[in-house]
Amino acid sequence: MTELRTAELHLWLRHEARPTERRTPVVPEDARRLVEAGVRLTVEDSPQHVFPTQEYEAVGARIAPAGSWSSAPHDAVILGLKELPDEPDELTHRHVFFGHAYKQQPGAADLLRRFAAGGGALLDLEYLVDDDGRRLAAFGYWAGYLGAALAVLQHRDRLTVPLRPTEKAKLDEALRPAAGDEEFTALVVGALGRSGRGARAAFATAGVEPTCWDLAETRDLDRAALLAHDMLVNCVLATAPVPPFVREEDLDAPARRLRTLSDVTCDVGSPLNVLPVYDRTTEWTDPVRRLRKEPPLDLIAIDNLPSLLPRESSADFSAALTPLLLEYGVNAAWPRCLNRFREACRELGVREGEFDRA
Repeated sequence: MTELRTAELHLWLRHEARPTERRTPVVPEDARRLVEAGVRLTVEDSPQHVFPTQEYEAVGARIAPAGSWSSAPHDAVILGLKELPDEPDELTHRHVFFGHAYKQQPGAADLLRRFAAGGGALLDLEYLVDDDGRRLAAFGYWAGYLGAALAVLQHRDRLTVPLRPTEKAKLDEALRPAAGDEEFTALVVGALGRSGRGARAAFATAGVEPTCWDLAETRDLDRAALLAHDMLVNCVLATAPVPPFVREEDLDAPARRLRTLSDVTCDVGSPLNVLPVYDRTTEWTDPVRRLRKEPPLDLIAIDNLPSLLPRESSADFSAALTPLLLEYGVNAAWPRCLNRFREACRELGVREGEFDRA
């Protein structure tokens, strides 16, 4: 397999197939930086993105039709965020996006086999990390913020559906406590990470002081204490199997006080899932699922939460990613990312030689 090429980088910013995806990995102002640095930038026309296509054209990007990435020049690096469409069967390019393919998630094997068939490669943004394994570009803060915010609004019976993208000022206005709001207890698990910090910030806006647990508190989990909270926001990104925090039998525990469960991580279907009490995520059109009627227990499990604050989350992510794109193939994070893809393919049983065009 050839190494990552660095000369005359051609980035192809694709339209997102998911209708509710409003974010972009590169905002127009950072697109200007890329173009001025000599990067050839192609941007697909995408009316659903929060930043109009014209803003990219104004800074020197070439505009292409939505979904045309599959016929892009072979040396183009296809940049996106969420899942690819089911077609084509063979992926011939190098793709940068959140693939969710390395933890045995549903569909993971099929995605890697598509890369094998086409000779392409996945550079998964989740595994674009520094020397110490810390992620270099992430949406975690905003995912945590929105996961807690939606839980509070649901608990206070102020959640408006279907969900629609908004601005932080408007969301915060809805979050602030009002006369007559009942007090409740909340628990953030994974409180010290990016998502946990975001969740804590949302609770602060809502006038709630949550209990905060991280590694020290979950090594020997006090499940009774967990179930004694009114609300749980899960921000844990597990990298190895751990005992589940909430089990099916816990939902029927007589002492359960828990009423609202917000799963920011959404590892549903993965053996690393710490909340194996549901089998599918919730959607913008129907964001809350009742897991138990009496006493009630509501689940929120939306896997693109930051898209509800698309401007703020895109700007933060783009600010972190753009310097790395300017060092594509040079910064050591990129070869690490490629090596993780190779490891995943070997774990799947795909021969390395099948990727010699990537």
